[in-house]
Amino acid sequence: MPKAGIIYNDVKPIAVRVAIEIKDKLTAAGWDVCMTSSIGGILGYSNPESPVCHTPLDGLTPPGFDSEMKFAIVLGGDGTVLAASRQVAPCGIPILAVNTGHMGFLTETYLNQLPQAIEQAMAGEYEIEERAMLTVKVLRGESVLWEALCLNEMVLHREPLTSMCHFEIAIGRHAPVDIAADGVIVSTPTGSTAYSLSAGGPVVTPGVPALQLVPICPHSLASRALVFPDTEPVNIYPVNIPRLVMVVDGNGGCYVFSEDRVYLERSPYSVKFIRLQPPEFFRILREKLGWGLPHIAKPTSVELP
Repeated sequence: MPKAGIIYNDVKPIAVRVAIEIKDKLTAAGWDVCMTSSIGGILGYSNPESPVCHTPLDGLTPPGFDSEMKFAIVLGGDGTVLAASRQVAPCGIPILAVNTGHMGFLTETYLNQLPQAIEQAMAGEYEIEERAMLTVKVLRGESVLWEALCLNEMVLHREPLTSMCHFEIAIGRHAPVDIAADGVIVSTPTGSTAYSLSAGGPVVTPGVPALQLVPICPHSLASRALVFPDTEPVNIYPVNIPRLVMVVDGNGGCYVFSEDRVYLERSPYSVKFIRLQPPEFFRILREKLGWGLPHIAKPTSVELP
């Protein structure tokens, strides 16, 4: 009996309703179906009294989800996809992301296209696009205080984000550099269209084996976004601020103190996205962000000279 999973945003009634409908459809077709909420992939939030809220990487995998699962259907927006990626990446389960949110930059299809999408998934008529992830750790000495899988980006900044911080950052074996900024972002190619893009970083196509370091509002003309190979690990040390807050994928995180360091490296896990048609990243840029569209509006309601 083939096996499939469903991960849904249980805050959205439409996602809950559609999840039940999909389960009934797959079960009637002879599939073994496991359902779970995406809340299980949400990282815990820390507070000053409890600065570390740590869940081991493999502790986020839902019961019943394993490498025998053919695929998992994810119902929600980009936040749901980010949470689901942490749930299934350690098992290597491909995900078919269905947009029930707003932007849906990471999703593959929409509710009005769902019946055909499910038929294609059941028949195996799709391609797999792998997206690199980061392993993010907070260490004190050699002890791991906190770790998480990251698909988009890690952000480290002061709380509240109102004044300059100094960071000592070492990339691979290169000499450490000092960056003065309101915060720093380390992003994957997938995350290059998220926070790092808003902070002035470049768009990096998903197949490029690279990471990028983006200062947030840097206090020097020399501090600009840096793209470097994803084989290079990154160590970040806070210099002048006794306590910083770290956020992963716009979700949870933990506090980072002056005696800690943040360590990032490319994860051995990756997210496997089901693509119902050949991946076309530039098409997504056009549809979601308006990239490459004419820069001069040509009104049709008036006669041009």
